[in-house]
Amino acid sequence: MNTDLSRRGFLAASASAASAGRVLGANDRVRLGIIGAGDRGSYLMREAIRAGNIQWVAVCDAWDLRRDRAAQLAGGSVEKYPDYRKLLDRKDIDAVIVATWDNNHSRISIDACAAGKDVYVEKPMTSEPLQGPPLVQAARRYKRILQVGVQQRSTPHFVEAKERFVDSGLLGPVHMVRTIWNNNGGYLLKPPAGMEQKPPGLDWDACLGDLPRIPWDPKRYFNRFSYIELCCGQTGGLLVHMIDVVQWYLGITKPLAAVCLGGIYQHDDGRTAPDNVNMILEYPEKMTVTFEASVTDRVRKQNDDIVFMGEGGRLSIFRWGYRFTQPGKEDAEIFVKGTPDRHMDNWLDCVRTRREPNATVEQGHYGAMACHMGNIAWLEKRRVAWQKEWDI
Repeated sequence: MNTDLSRRGFLAASASAASAGRVLGANDRVRLGIIGAGDRGSYLMREAIRAGNIQWVAVCDAWDLRRDRAAQLAGGSVEKYPDYRKLLDRKDIDAVIVATWDNNHSRISIDACAAGKDVYVEKPMTSEPLQGPPLVQAARRYKRILQVGVQQRSTPHFVEAKERFVDSGLLGPVHMVRTIWNNNGGYLLKPPAGMEQKPPGLDWDACLGDLPRIPWDPKRYFNRFSYIELCCGQTGGLLVHMIDVVQWYLGITKPLAAVCLGGIYQHDDGRTAPDNVNMILEYPEKMTVTFEASVTDRVRKQNDDIVFMGEGGRLSIFRWGYRFTQPGKEDAEIFVKGTPDRHMDNWLDCVRTRREPNATVEQGHYGAMACHMGNIAWLEKRRVAWQKEWDI
């Protein structure tokens, strides 16, 4: 994907005015637009409504059906756009939520920054390694608040566990972390009946973005997570959350190298991402992180976990809660149930206060890069080392 800022000059003329034209106070209503109004985009809209003190101004999606549904969710009196650039041209929008397919995240987010909009972009922030540095540059250049949708950073029990076991030193040095996420149904979605022909109100080329043009494919549209070029497979959809927690907890950033094995072992349905995958990341801090994901395993119990294996204990944590066990004190295990995230609240607060959000653009780059390195390793059947051109 071409992320050269120079080709986005049509937005630059309005950037200064849009950035400086309205200074928000702590209690001001944030005027929002949504770009990508599918299931995830609709969920984020509801989260913004729950957080409160916002006003929906415009919605954008490549499918008119989803635009209409988003407009109803927003309250009806909003503009609807098939072209996101028309939404970004508006001077009465403070910030946008980008919830498109992964292959369009960086291009739209760069354009939004150049247009003077703050950005909430779904994870992974990028779909290819070289998309990261230009997006980091754009957020810095235009002084935008950019939040990446790795919501664990705004989830109370994750914050609590970090303070209680990691920051306190109780966990001790960590040299290995295991991450696992099996049986995720998002990789087994099928097109609804009657979708063999593209709906007339759906812009398929807009979905593809800068990717090569191919004929309408309902499998790709409705099961996009299973295609590396669209949504990065199970690494970009699942590992990205987990590796972000690891990098956040341990204060690490770029991996030294990645290796990855696996394949399309069960669902030979045209997908381009493995349905079973095993990956290892090595970090310069003398540690490795493993990732395991399988859609073959259909048992719902204990199918997702991040396990920090420290010298002072073992910490298991994910959205279900956390469990901490110390050696020799196995009967005194500490268990805390999971809590709802408040990631949208954090972003909206930062839009008003200009404070740094919980999941910054730099952190989004490093988390996405771990996923991309694993995908490259799987595709090219080799060990992938960090490249200087990926630095920020």
